Amino acid sequence: MFKVIKDLFKFDIRFRAASIMLVLILLMMFASFFSPYDVEKTYKVGVDMPPSLEHIFGTNSRGQDLFFWMAFAVRNSLYLAVITALVSRVIAVIVGLTAGYRGGWLDKLLMSINDSFVVLPVLPILILLSFLVRDKMNITILAVFLGLFGWPWDARLIRSQVLSLKERAFTRTAVYSGTGAFRITMTEHLPFVLPVVFATTINNMIWSIGMEVTLGVLGLTSIITPTLGSTIFWANNHQAMIFGVWWWLAAPIVISIILFLGLYLLFISINEYIDPRTRLRRMGG
Repeated sequence: MFKVIKDLFKFDIRFRAASIMLVLILLMMFASFFSPYDVEKTYKVGVDMPPSLEHIFGTNSRGQDLFFWMAFAVRNSLYLAVITALVSRVIAVIVGLTAGYRGGWLDKLLMSINDSFVVLPVLPILILLSFLVRDKMNITILAVFLGLFGWPWDARLIRSQVLSLKERAFTRTAVYSGTGAFRITMTEHLPFVLPVVFATTINNMIWSIGMEVTLGVLGLTSIITPTLGSTIFWANNHQAMIFGVWWWLAAPIVISIILFLGLYLLFISINEYIDPRTRLRRMGG
């Protein structure tokens, strides 16, 4: 693992850039644990104060320090992304491994369900679900909802990998030795698909944060919980741009760009590292 990180850091400038961006995001997230302000309280500081040494990102019209509000927002958005990725990865791995190795009618059934989820209009469905459970909506529930819709593309990718692995000599050897199907998929095939799972996890995190921002801006998430989306919602609700409080919108937008760009660069650098041909070419192999 450390050798992989060392190689990526040495040979891929995108990985270095992603590391710097994500370290900044993580440092900001950890700052939330040392916040001198209660994130649920309002009017603890002066309102509409521009960025300064005392308030790095300024303050908003609700009397909250934007730096620490954004620190909590980043923490909650990353929590949502991780929970979404875990839920969707479990489903994608189970469906992909089972469909790829079992084949036959089970493969057709699972892929039919998979394709049904692919064509579903996810955003309208999430908006409807948000209205139905609006009083109970929180970060964890939203993450589970996103996880239930975020697995089909990756399950199909994992299945294609297993279809290739199933024809390899080591799989036939395991079958002839009497190894059960479950053990073959878990011990023989799963290690080969884990790099793909890891790479798609990052992509899934980007998607989930983007969906949260979309729903948050519309006010369909828990608006009292600091997230990137709810920050923009409150800024729009208080007409920040009209009253010249530009930093209220600038803070979540800049942080979102850094977070999305960092995760994207990390995704493409790891995705290329997984492919032996691009890895050798980039490292002068």
